[in-house]
Parts: sequence; structure tokens; C-alpha cells
Amino acid sequence: MSQDQGWGSYYDKLRDRPPRRTLIAALDAFGERKDALAVDLGCGDGRDVVEILRRGWRVVAVDSEPEALRRLMERGLPGSITPIQARFEDVPMPIGVELVNSSFAMPLCEPEKFRELWARIREALPSGGRFSGQWYGPRDSWVGRPGITFLSRDEAMALLAGFDVEMFEEEEADSTTPRGKPKHWHIFHIVARKR
Repeated sequence: MSQDQGWGSYYDKLRDRPPRRTLIAALDAFGERKDALAVDLGCGDGRDVVEILRRGWRVVAVDSEPEALRRLMERGLPGSITPIQARFEDVPMPIGVELVNSSFAMPLCEPEKFRELWARIREALPSGGRFSGQWYGPRDSWVGRPGITFLSRDEAMALLAGFDVEMFEEEEADSTTPRGKPKHWHIFHIVARKR
């Protein structure tokens, strides 16, 4: 099976799932906004992008997988989408971004790159801008895999200094991944507003 076919199967399993609740909470906190700019890091085939566009925002959709962006653009979504095929830790934050969303994706980079990316997000967001997404905790069953960042609760809260934390929910659960593999999740669900 080719890599694109593997990703295709993954996206098929996620296609009709609703947007993440962290994204919904962030968008609700903004209230009515039209033509604001959001960046979705690790956008996949658009699970969250659909909701951002529905609310009248413009979206820069970043994913390293060509299959993800192909499927996203095939949806024929109304609104302004700028797709970028790249690893999200290598993409500069656009000027004027008000929301950076990264559902379950941001930790999928080396710790040093994670911290560099977070510094760029912090710098790019204006006062009142928001981050929404998930970071992985130290009891996640993927601990030890290369290329993934795991943070303790204290480390996560330290990175959020200078933000009003509107949601910080810690979750631990056993389930299966969309690829059908058993997994113990240790996740921090985050919505944070820059002061």
C-alpha cells in the first residue's frame, strides 16, 4: 500500500467527524467575526477548516501530506482557503493571524522544533488572539517515539504564561487510533487567549 493510500484510509475514517471542541470554544469566544484570519496547522482533510470557514473566517491550511490537501480542496468549500503543503514547524506565521488551531498535530515534531514553533505562534498572535489545540502529556503511550513532544502539566502551563487560559482539560483514556491501533492517550485540551 502506498503512503497516499494509507493516508486516504485514515482520512476516510475521520471524514464526517465534527470539528474539535477546542476549536468550537475558541471560535465561540471570539463571537461574530467576519474575514478574520486563522491558521490550521496539521489541517488534514479539513475537519476543523470546514467550521472555521462556516464562521466567515479566512484559513491558511497547512499539512505535509499532499493527500490531505487534495481532499481538502476537493470538498469545494466556500470561502478563502490558502493551502500550504509543508511541515507546520517550517511555515512562517502569516501577518494578521488571530487564531492558530492545531488539533492533535502540534506535538508531532521534535521538542526543540515544538518550542520554536510555539515561540513563533506567541509572537504572531496579537493581543486577544487565540491558540486552540492539543498537547501530549508524559503518560501517553507514544512516549519514547522519536519526533514527538510530550509535556508535563507544569511545562504546558509555563509555555502558556502571558495567555489567559480559557480551557485546559487533562484527559487520559484508552482507545484506538483512527488506524485501529490500541493507545493510551494523555492529552491537554487547550484554548488560550494572548493578553
